[in-house]
Amino acid sequence: MAMSSPANLLWVWFTLLLALCLQVMPLADGWQVWRPDWLGLMLIYWCMRDPLRVGVLHGFVLGLLVDLIEGAPLGQNALLLSLLAFLCALVYGRFRAYSLVQQAVLIFVLLGMIQLAEQWLRTLFGPFLMQLSFLLPALIGALLWPWLTTLFEALGRRHARD
Repeated sequence: MAMSSPANLLWVWFTLLLALCLQVMPLADGWQVWRPDWLGLMLIYWCMRDPLRVGVLHGFVLGLLVDLIEGAPLGQNALLLSLLAFLCALVYGRFRAYSLVQQAVLIFVLLGMIQLAEQWLRTLFGPFLMQLSFLLPALIGALLWPWLTTLFEALGRRHARD
């Protein structure tokens, strides 16, 4: 179901920018590995909810913002989030037919692939120690997916009633 009003588009951008803030919020060194990929989750949600309005361009713009905020090599996160939005477009038809548990497994695979690509890019830019803990954000994101989806669907129904 495509969303059409400008207020809905503002809601999409508000949630994506809120996810961006959660993504770049400073955490203690030991806690960084436990942070879910908020921006990836929100991007997946909106790519699956409204694929005609949210897609690769949104991923690219948000990725550039992350690159600028974090001081990462320009284009690194833009490439990763664009790839995530593209992968969402590829699996859109099947994703909508899956149950929440199956969607969560697919979220783990999508976010895990992006995390793996990010680790690979980091090894290209310099010495970097790769451990399996890089998959923790993908696992946490998959565990959060059913709650996030349920919350946003309830908010959408409430907004439609008002």
